Amino acid sequence: MPEIISETLKVLREGGVILYPTDTVWGIGCDATNPDAVARVFSIKRREDSKSLVLLASDLDMVTRYVKAVPPMAVDLVEVNDAPMTIIYPEAVAGVPGEKGDRFHLAWNAVAEDGSVGIRIPMSDFCKSLIFKLGRPLVSTSANISGEGTPGSFKEISGEIRSAVDFVVSPSMEKGATGRASQIIKVGMDGEVKIIRM
Repeated sequence: MPEIISETLKVLREGGVILYPTDTVWGIGCDATNPDAVARVFSIKRREDSKSLVLLASDLDMVTRYVKAVPPMAVDLVEVNDAPMTIIYPEAVAGVPGEKGDRFHLAWNAVAEDGSVGIRIPMSDFCKSLIFKLGRPLVSTSANISGEGTPGSFKEISGEIRSAVDFVVSPSMEKGATGRASQIIKVGMDGEVKIIRM
């Protein structure tokens, strides 16, 4: 695994786009602080860039660096969670459109138009280790053209997607993935909870 992680990190640090297994489904990913890389992800998926993306963080400490405040309810959910869960936080720490990205701000095009951001702490040792070593969140959007079905495993990913990315992580890393998308829960600072997807 260390060799695969170092190869993947090299591509991410150079602003590349990867195809990689998460704890749920295969994802198209990039450094979530790099707006040019994020734009490429939208282009590969043929998806409007007004739609938000799910990001992965290695732990709650990383989440706190990229959102303005973590609602107490979100901390509770993370602590008791035993299944893949994406939490939508009210306010991301994001860059400004037109400006080059930096590692302290999420890319402006990786967050929703209302400033919120969906982040998941993956239940995958490979993902956690990769993100921890990168030192910032990773984009994780399903490995399909927008509007098409989400592939549950590597063999279901189209050749078009495979050839559009800069690096494909070895399919041997996909063990343990659920093969379906995570639940999504939106939380507010006053304790409001809204289930977006179960």
